[in-house]
Amino acid sequence: MTGLSRRAFALGGLLAACTMDIRPAFAARPVFYRSPGCGCCHVWTRRMAEAGLDVDLRDTDDLAGMSERLGIPSHLAGCHVGQIGSYVISGHVPPDDILRLLVELPKAKGLLVPGMPAGSPGMETDGPADSYQVLLLHEDSSTEVFASYG
Repeated sequence: MTGLSRRAFALGGLLAACTMDIRPAFAARPVFYRSPGCGCCHVWTRRMAEAGLDVDLRDTDDLAGMSERLGIPSHLAGCHVGQIGSYVISGHVPPDDILRLLVELPKAKGLLVPGMPAGSPGMETDGPADSYQVLLLHEDSSTEVFASYG
């Protein structure tokens, strides 16, 4: 192979990798749960769909119990919770961070954004945005910062 054809081959491989769709395919549409009447969850679901992560949002009268069953410490719970693949997702986690999680596949329970920070996906505002962190939840319930915003 000549230098030019090696470069062309490498460039072709790079272009192919850059155009691949890395969004995961799921056997079933991921299901997320929210408290009835929580409007921001629908906006977060739209942000997910815009990123290619289509989820089914359902109401539950026991969001705290659902979060507990999924292993989320109560002081870190968000306003909606569900699973994507084997990972638990709680709160207003940005879709790009979920995609990163699904590419990197860390040994962890999932991602959390505690509370409802202004400016996070689904909580967009014309006013000032809050600084917030996306936390990686480990199996032992310890956390580490996965991403920071603001």
